[in-house]
Amino acid sequence: MHSVPTDTALLAFDAAPVGIVMAEQRFIRACNGTFAAMLGYEVGDLVGRSFRVLYGSQEEFERIRDIGLSVLQQSGHYTDERLMRHRAGHGIWCRFRARTLDPRDPLARVVMSIAPIHDAEPIRLSKRERQVLELMSRRLTSKEIAARLGLSPRTVDDVRGRLIKRFGVRRAADLLGRLRGLG
Repeated sequence: MHSVPTDTALLAFDAAPVGIVMAEQRFIRACNGTFAAMLGYEVGDLVGRSFRVLYGSQEEFERIRDIGLSVLQQSGHYTDERLMRHRAGHGIWCRFRARTLDPRDPLARVVMSIAPIHDAEPIRLSKRERQVLELMSRRLTSKEIAARLGLSPRTVDDVRGRLIKRFGVRRAADLLGRLRGLG
């Protein structure tokens, strides 16, 4: 395997067409300009900060961690779609990929790529809408979402219905497709 000169490797990192982040214990230790710009920041604004700043609430920040932790421990890799919080407050629907450098302690050092998958207007959702949408993207039923969030299935159905109407689609699968930029 050939070694890449350091300046060339840094150029590739900085100019990558997707956001790239190196995190330790959920603190950003390095990120490229693509990642920072996607979320409305400068690189220097993010390095050294907790990922918490990129989520709508502490609860959401903790729940996101818990979802991928066991998968990272088992396989070393994790992928999902999630809303990340732009500096201006709106959400950005992103494809998230992570690779841990130590499966025994999966959050010790993680390299991630983040790419937006929604090119339309910024997404402004309530906390409840974000929660439901996140779990819908994991293909959970209303009953399963209700159990995780401590709600009634009817409440979850109401939130799903509002989201479907708001985005002008006919069903939940179409809503997720729209957010992925496919609908």
